[in-house]
Amino acid sequence: MNTEIIEAAMNAFDIESESIMATKEVISSEEFVKAVEVLSNAERIGASGCGHSGIACQHFAHLMCCVERPARFVSPAEAVHGGLGFIQKGDVMLLVSRGGKTDELMPIADICRGKGATLIAVTENTESPLAEKSDIVLAMKVTRECDRYNCQGTTSFAVTNAIFDALQTAVIEYTGFKNEKFAVIHPGGAVGKRLNK
Repeated sequence: MNTEIIEAAMNAFDIESESIMATKEVISSEEFVKAVEVLSNAERIGASGCGHSGIACQHFAHLMCCVERPARFVSPAEAVHGGLGFIQKGDVMLLVSRGGKTDELMPIADICRGKGATLIAVTENTESPLAEKSDIVLAMKVTRECDRYNCQGTTSFAVTNAIFDALQTAVIEYTGFKNEKFAVIHPGGAVGKRLNK
């Protein structure tokens, strides 16, 4: 096989790991703790983003549900067509946009603020319109995307998911969530069999 192809593929591991470690350096511990506290105490959690960010938000919602924090992904399109009726005062809405300027997310932020929900932004641009509208800002750092054109949402997707994995890990610690509870809601698959022996 062409060695250039293999080299490009292997470089992807280096690029993504570098950005994850760079994010570890720029993310604010204070903001992160605030996010964990509101996620652990909110009655409902929403998450929204476009493209790869939206797919990552679906993963985030599932992570929260797995530790019994009721959450759902809200499509940006559906959000402004009644979907935000899901969010109530005191709830949390997490919005993801690397550049912090995604047009589809701005009305979501405005509506949620008006309803008294707490807004968490995950963005690389901490001075962006999205960051300014948010109560909590979780910074990310993407050195570059993996592809030769620095265009596909690869590294940014990996970094976003790393932040979400860290949030779930911290929520488990904050709430004292036990595996016995997970066994009840995850009876399926190999994990379920192991938990329910």
